[in-house]
Amino acid sequence: MKKKATVVGAGNVGATAAMRLAEKELADVVLIDILDGVPAGKALDLAEAAPIEKHDSRILGITSDYSATKDSDIVIITAGIPRKPGMSRDDLLSTNMGIVRNVTEQIKKFSPNAILIIVSNPLDAMCHVAYDVSGFPKEKVIGMAGVLDSARFRTFIAMELDVSVENTHAFVLGGHGDTMVPLPRYSTVAGIPITELMSPEKIEALVQRTRNGGAEIVGLLKTGSAYYAPASAAVEMAEAILKDKKKILPCAALLQGEYGIHNLFIGVPVKLGADGVEEIIEITLTDEEKQALHKSADAVQKLVDDMKRLSS
Repeated sequence: MKKKATVVGAGNVGATAAMRLAEKELADVVLIDILDGVPAGKALDLAEAAPIEKHDSRILGITSDYSATKDSDIVIITAGIPRKPGMSRDDLLSTNMGIVRNVTEQIKKFSPNAILIIVSNPLDAMCHVAYDVSGFPKEKVIGMAGVLDSARFRTFIAMELDVSVENTHAFVLGGHGDTMVPLPRYSTVAGIPITELMSPEKIEALVQRTRNGGAEIVGLLKTGSAYYAPASAAVEMAEAILKDKKKILPCAALLQGEYGIHNLFIGVPVKLGADGVEEIIEITLTDEEKQALHKSADAVQKLVDDMKRLSS
């Protein structure tokens, strides 16, 4: 029986994720958005590409009526608004909290056994909203951040060393933002640590570029933000779950004591399979790396505290 995936939000990230899911034949896809006609138009366009791309996944685009998403195996939530000129951080947080809350209520109603992949920003905070509203087990609410940030780090390593990206592996932990924690000691090229291949100064430059990866693209585009790589990152997670691959990826998961962090979604290495987060993997960190991870956790905690304040 073919799997079913719902993508909430038919913007650039959501539509690209729908395309990747279909072209990999991972599932039949439902693309949903509040904008009348947009999800249906994009779904039809993607369906008409299927004979050329040679896949038989079905793609349905709908507006607001979640009944068509019933019994989804996986739901990728990309819905939300970007921060606009003149908008305060609290305004953005409050608006996206409301959007993710409403979406999650509908998903809970129609797909109570789904696994949720959260892409909406601020990502780590939105994981808390989805987790609290859904009441799902913590293993079934997962944030997409580390996969994207690690892919950016891998890209920059490959560019610097002029090697295939397929030879590169990298880990980026922590929250999705300026306080993320790239780990050069655990980042390799064909198994060789990059600390053996580059100077500390060059590595630090790549670390900083990774932290600024999203902002760099926003600066180049002028309007809008990255979507190809974020969509690919979410779909890599979905594939690991739908195919029960037991793949180890850095994702935002709810920690309950791991790494000394309690009741907080934060990016760490996890094993993804059919049950969602099947294991949180604790790697040994230096004192400096631990300090950086806890600083990142503090930034996420502040967002969570701000949401509580805005909700009261």
